[in-house]
Amino acid sequence: MPNSSTAPRLKPCPICGKLTVTQFHPFCSKRCADVDLNRWLSGVYAVPAAEDDDRAEEGDTPEDRRD
Repeated sequence: MPNSSTAPRLKPCPICGKLTVTQFHPFCSKRCADVDLNRWLSGVYAVPAAEDDDRAEEGDTPEDRRD
Protein backbone atom coordinates (compact mmCIF):
# COMPACT_ATOMS: atom_id res chain seq x y z
CA MET A 1 0.00 0.00 0.00
CA PRO A 2 1.67 3.29 -1.08
CA ASN A 3 2.12 6.04 1.45
CA SER A 4 -0.25 8.90 0.59
CA SER A 5 2.48 11.50 1.25
CA THR A 6 4.81 9.99 -1.38
CA ALA A 7 2.26 8.89 -3.99
CA PRO A 8 1.77 11.34 -6.88
CA ARG A 9 -1.49 13.26 -6.69
CA LEU A 10 -3.47 13.03 -9.89
CA LYS A 11 -5.03 16.34 -10.79
CA PRO A 12 -7.27 17.19 -13.70
CA CYS A 13 -5.90 18.80 -16.82
CA PRO A 14 -6.64 22.56 -16.71
CA ILE A 15 -7.79 22.49 -20.35
CA CYS A 16 -10.07 19.44 -20.65
CA GLY A 17 -10.40 18.01 -17.14
CA LYS A 18 -8.92 14.55 -17.85
CA LEU A 19 -6.27 13.17 -15.48
CA THR A 20 -2.78 14.48 -16.13
CA VAL A 21 0.06 12.46 -17.62
CA THR A 22 3.59 12.79 -16.22
CA GLN A 23 5.08 13.34 -19.69
CA PHE A 24 2.89 16.42 -20.31
CA HIS A 25 2.37 17.59 -16.70
CA PRO A 26 0.26 19.56 -15.82
CA PHE A 27 -1.66 18.58 -18.95
CA CYS A 28 -3.05 15.25 -20.17
CA SER A 29 -1.65 15.44 -23.72
CA LYS A 30 0.50 17.43 -26.12
CA ARG A 31 -2.70 18.83 -27.64
CA CYS A 32 -3.82 20.39 -24.34
CA ALA A 33 -0.31 21.75 -23.73
CA ASP A 34 -0.39 23.33 -27.20
CA VAL A 35 -3.87 24.79 -26.59
CA ASP A 36 -2.56 26.41 -23.39
CA LEU A 37 0.53 27.77 -25.16
CA ASN A 38 -1.65 29.23 -27.92
CA ARG A 39 -3.81 30.97 -25.31
CA TRP A 40 -0.72 32.62 -23.78
CA LEU A 41 0.72 33.62 -27.16
CA SER A 42 -2.57 35.02 -28.47
CA GLY A 43 -3.16 37.14 -25.36
CA VAL A 44 -6.13 35.24 -23.92
CA TYR A 45 -4.12 34.88 -20.70
CA ALA A 46 -2.39 37.97 -19.38
CA VAL A 47 -0.52 38.85 -16.23
CA PRO A 48 -1.97 42.07 -14.81
CA ALA A 49 0.46 44.96 -14.59
CA ALA A 50 0.27 47.56 -11.87
CA GLU A 51 0.81 51.17 -12.85
CA ASP A 52 3.00 53.34 -10.67
CA ASP A 53 0.54 55.99 -9.46
CA ASP A 54 3.24 58.56 -8.61
CA ARG A 55 4.62 58.67 -12.13
CA ALA A 56 1.17 58.70 -13.72
CA GLU A 57 0.16 61.75 -11.68
CA GLU A 58 3.36 63.66 -12.37
CA GLY A 59 3.20 62.96 -16.09
CA ASP A 60 6.76 61.62 -15.95
CA THR A 61 7.41 59.51 -19.03
CA PRO A 62 10.62 57.77 -20.10
CA GLU A 63 11.18 60.53 -22.66
CA ASP A 64 11.02 63.17 -19.90
CA ARG A 65 13.77 61.44 -17.93
CA ARG A 66 16.43 61.55 -20.65
CA ASP A 67 19.52 63.52 -19.70
